[in-house]
Amino acid sequence: MSEKFDVVYLGSGHGTFDGAIPLAARGKKVAVIEADLIGGTCPNRGCNAKITLDQPVALKNQVANFQGYGLRGEPTIDWQANFDHERDVIAGLPDMIAGLMTSAGVTLINGRGTFVDDHTIQVADKTYTADKIVIATGQHPHRLDIPGTELAHDSNDFLNLTTLPHHITVIGAGYIGLEFANMALTAGSQVTLLMRGDQALRQFHQPFVERLLAILVKQGLVLKREWVPTAIKSTGDHFEVLSADDKITTDWILDATGRQPNTANLGLEKIGVDYTAAGITVDDHLQTSVAGIYASGDVLAKDQPKLTPTAIFESQYLTHLFTGDTNAPIKYPAIPSVVFTSPRLAQVGTLPTSDTHDVKVTVNDLKDDWFRQTTRDVTGHNLLVTDDQHRLIGAAELGEQAENTINTLLPAIQYQLTPAQREQLVTLFPSIGADVWSAI
Repeated sequence: MSEKFDVVYLGSGHGTFDGAIPLAARGKKVAVIEADLIGGTCPNRGCNAKITLDQPVALKNQVANFQGYGLRGEPTIDWQANFDHERDVIAGLPDMIAGLMTSAGVTLINGRGTFVDDHTIQVADKTYTADKIVIATGQHPHRLDIPGTELAHDSNDFLNLTTLPHHITVIGAGYIGLEFANMALTAGSQVTLLMRGDQALRQFHQPFVERLLAILVKQGLVLKREWVPTAIKSTGDHFEVLSADDKITTDWILDATGRQPNTANLGLEKIGVDYTAAGITVDDHLQTSVAGIYASGDVLAKDQPKLTPTAIFESQYLTHLFTGDTNAPIKYPAIPSVVFTSPRLAQVGTLPTSDTHDVKVTVNDLKDDWFRQTTRDVTGHNLLVTDDQHRLIGAAELGEQAENTINTLLPAIQYQLTPAQREQLVTLFPSIGADVWSAI
């Protein structure tokens, strides 16, 4: 006999628990099936772990900027202690998230779930049925399909390093590649970054990306563009990454060539759920090709950035849909993105392209701003895009406080505030918020 629920979630990350908790609190009978750590990638092997390791890195770079400007003597990073601190921060998160769910009435089921039919999930020798099922299984690291790929490591391995290798080779120039290369470089490793093409962070404003790469190169990063790995070999105590006409000798290899949706071995083909290499196909209500089965989070095929805030928004949308709060299609808000390098690179909204018309683009050099001089944020630029009614529609920044800048500007973009409405926002002064608003 199957146990019956209103909603069953496959996976326990942000695509699940941010919606499952309020859904259960409102009286729905909810189950969450998870074969791994509760909380999914972000708390355990992603955002939380990454930003904890990065804090001393960002602080070290800030102190370096203040040498001769009130500070003398630069710190060094103790990576073992940094790793221990990361473990302390994230170790309790699975239990905490599990506690939040069970306190709200969610039933947690440990094991791997597979579809029996469009209303039934099997876990080991038990089955669970539901009116609605949400697939929120996330993604996993992509691995290069070349000889010797097993000698490389993924992002999970990097986050578990207790000692940084002397020389690290990073393959890939997306979020993970740039962020981890920046961490290792600042912590004292020699780092070589291999780019398959000519552009890094392709979804970001390229003039700022190029400035970021130039800064990292100045700090010691060895950058190789249009470098395609063909094989990896072990040579005694070292490894070789080979291309058609070149070779890199290194101590440790990070395969940062992207992430892939977790769609395999769920039984999707059996029940007719459509998906591609990009993820599960959904309609404008996040429903799959099978009625009553939905998907949220990074497992989706979507134009929106595959980020934690996007997954949270989708999960909460499904709660409103399942409780009858709304029957409207999902309407995504302005979703910001940030790369946690030093300096940070962040953006949101409409950015200038060759097809952009009827907008005003303003680029501010942070060295010219009095407030950024006090914080020694002198390595970047701020870009603001306004429409013909002087409303802010897009922004990007390369700077040590870029994430705070974009968060500050987000309401103006999301709610299309007019200049008169912006005047009604009185910010603390002096602060990054006041500085940012005054630049519009």
